[in-house]
Amino acid sequence: MSGPMSGPISGQVGGLSSELTIRMATAADREFLTDMLVEAVNWPPDRAMDRAEILAIPELAHYVDGWPGPADAGVLAEIGTAPLGAAWYRFLPPEHPGYGFVAADVPELTIGVVPTHRHRGIGRHLLTALIDTARAAGLHQLSLSVERANHAHALYRQLGFTVHTSDTDADTMLLVR
Repeated sequence: MSGPMSGPISGQVGGLSSELTIRMATAADREFLTDMLVEAVNWPPDRAMDRAEILAIPELAHYVDGWPGPADAGVLAEIGTAPLGAAWYRFLPPEHPGYGFVAADVPELTIGVVPTHRHRGIGRHLLTALIDTARAAGLHQLSLSVERANHAHALYRQLGFTVHTSDTDADTMLLVR
């Protein structure tokens, strides 16, 4: 699937000395998306699930299994050929929902940034590009799940996501455009 966002981000991003590029994710990026799923799961410093452990949990593995599906899309942030982060959305069926599942026709997004490049604006660029990609594909909603203690919760709110449902420590958030 192609999208509107590709190419360099003008100016420096978060003190990076090189030009950041956002490009569409392809099937060849599945391993890096899996790496970013591991980062997303392990966002708190006291959590250290390894890749095999994460991929053994169906509710987590389906964020990357069979990537990409026919209507899935994603973006990668890179400097040169070094990937720094990724954001992607998938349509998950009601019988195998994700943690941020809202409805079968609402794709759920996942995002991860390598730890050494967090808090530099890369996540915001990735999300903006993914939202633009979804809009260009005719989608008007995106969902996600985030633990309330995660700093990204504030970023999602800034970008227009609102709390759809909540449990003890996490929210399912929805963007409607």
